[in-house]
Amino acid sequence: MGNQNRKLFFLVALPRSGNTLFASIMNQNKEIAATANSITLEIMKDLHLLKKTDVFENYPDHRSLDNVIDNVFTNYYQQWPQRIIIDRGPVTATGNPGNFELMQKHFKPGFKCIVLLRDLMDVFASYMQWYTENPDAFPNRYGHNTDEEKLMMLMNKDGAIAKSLKAIQDSHNYPEICHYVRYDDMVTNPEQEFRKIYKFLDEPYFNHKFDNLNQVEVNGLSYNDKVVGSNMHKLFDGPVRKVYNPYIEKIPESIKERYGHIKI
Repeated sequence: MGNQNRKLFFLVALPRSGNTLFASIMNQNKEIAATANSITLEIMKDLHLLKKTDVFENYPDHRSLDNVIDNVFTNYYQQWPQRIIIDRGPVTATGNPGNFELMQKHFKPGFKCIVLLRDLMDVFASYMQWYTENPDAFPNRYGHNTDEEKLMMLMNKDGAIAKSLKAIQDSHNYPEICHYVRYDDMVTNPEQEFRKIYKFLDEPYFNHKFDNLNQVEVNGLSYNDKVVGSNMHKLFDGPVRKVYNPYIEKIPESIKERYGHIKI
């Protein structure tokens, strides 16, 4: 049986906005598992979409299928020893129904969301530095030659950035279950921000270290960055701190004009 006292939280954030940093710090606490990009919400969504198939509509056994969906998270995390799961998934109110509505219906114990906020231009600069320094990075694999082409590809409507932007936007409709953390605050004064996070978790504070962080590993699993490109999830050495990224000055003007109005 799974942990009957388990708490579920979601981490909602743009890529390149401190997800790996957050997970590395939180996972120092053995009571907590902050996951990598998670497939759990997609499992739930795909199961729900079976209701639109001819086979199901021909024999619409909602109760039985809902029972399976109700237990997605319990079954997925059944063997995880941690009491608190922070699942990185795009909880968003869009779709028919959206992930948020599905979670409200099917996760009976309830859940909350931690939302990381980082300026979109800083996210672009981080991507640019990464794919420039790592030739095998996935934005370099599709025949795009300019930064404008690569950033436009990253902003496609079905990509991680677009989905996360929508999730962050939708989160403001549910302020009672969301806690917001700005990336700049997290790296400038990490202890203060993580104390706030623990208050939101309703858990006693754990004395974290904020320097020379370990790469993310949960229950013996770690990222295989050969899939997306070298160093996608590499953490910088030394203390957690704000680091100036010179690529912020290299963002194409066309990208600034197109996306500069988006404030997070």
